[in-house]
Amino acid sequence: MQLPALNPSDPGEDFPSIESALTEPDGLLAAGGCLSPQRIVKAYQQGIFPWYSPGEPILWWSPNPRLVLFPEKLIVSRSLRKTIRKQQFKLTYDQAFPQVMQYCAAPRDKETGTWITEEMYLAYTELHKQGIAHSFEAWFEGELVGGLYGIAIGQVFFGESMFHRKTDASKVAFCCLIQQLRLWGYQLIDCQVHSDHLNSLGAEEINRQYFSKLLQQYCPLTISDSAWN
Repeated sequence: MQLPALNPSDPGEDFPSIESALTEPDGLLAAGGCLSPQRIVKAYQQGIFPWYSPGEPILWWSPNPRLVLFPEKLIVSRSLRKTIRKQQFKLTYDQAFPQVMQYCAAPRDKETGTWITEEMYLAYTELHKQGIAHSFEAWFEGELVGGLYGIAIGQVFFGESMFHRKTDASKVAFCCLIQQLRLWGYQLIDCQVHSDHLNSLGAEEINRQYFSKLLQQYCPLTISDSAWN
C-alpha cells in the first residue's frame, strides 16, 4: 500500500484522517511534508507525530492504542519517593533544551543509531524558541544528568524523549514535571506508544478515538500563553 504523500511546500495541508493509518506498522499515516513549526503543531493537535530514521522520508504516525498518562494517576514508588526526598538533583526547566535533545539523540545501550536526526533537532529547537517545545532537566553537582523534552499545547504535554546519565535522574525529572504540570492545570500527557518504564509510572493505553476526543477538549487550535513562560 502506497502512503499518502504530503507536499513539503504546503505546511498547512491537511493530514489524512487518522483512522486511515496502517495497522502494520501500527499507526503509520503519511510520508513527506516538512518539519516547519506550523506543520508539527498541526500534527500534534490531531494526535500525529513525526518519527523516522536517517535516510528515510519524514514519516507521520498516529498509533492505536495510544499510551497516555493522566497527571492525577502518576505512580511514584516508595523507593523513588525516597530518592526525591533526598533532593540530590537540582531540577530546572527550559535551561538546557539543546543539550537535552543532544543527550536524548545519543545512541542507547546496544543501539548504533538515533531517530533524532539533525533535521528533527533543528525543528524542535525552533519550536523551543517559539515557546512551544520545552525541556525539564536534572542536575547533579553542576552536571546535566537527566531530562526530557516535549511539546506543550493547551492543557496537553506531548512527551518526546528522555535520557539519564545517573540512576533515577530521568525518573525524578519526569515525576516532578508531572506534578508541576498538574499544578499548571494540564490534563493529559501523551507518551505515544507502550513502554514498561512509563507503565510503571502510571501510564495507560487508550484507544485512538478516545485520545482524539481528549485532544479536541484540551488541545486548542490556537496557541495561547503558556504556563512555562
